[in-house]
Amino acid sequence: MRIPCPLCGPRDRREFTYMGADDFLRRPAADAPAEAWDAYLHLRDNPAGATRDLWFHEAGCQAWIVVSRDTVTHEIAGAALAGEGRDAT
Repeated sequence: MRIPCPLCGPRDRREFTYMGADDFLRRPAADAPAEAWDAYLHLRDNPAGATRDLWFHEAGCQAWIVVSRDTVTHEIAGAALAGEGRDAT
């Protein structure tokens, strides 16, 4: 699988570390109720189809990127830097 790094261009998946769904980018506020933190930490979807994942380009530019991909076909629709707040399309 080739991941389109926004800084380095298309790179082999082995250069990246998979960090899970992009749910980690939507962390509750520090003063959020316990229920919000429980959901954030323990409730995860396992979708078959379109997902948005967080990847770290460990062997390259050291960037955190959000990759839009399909878990069934392994097709990658796009990628964006995680800190830019844009959709990965």
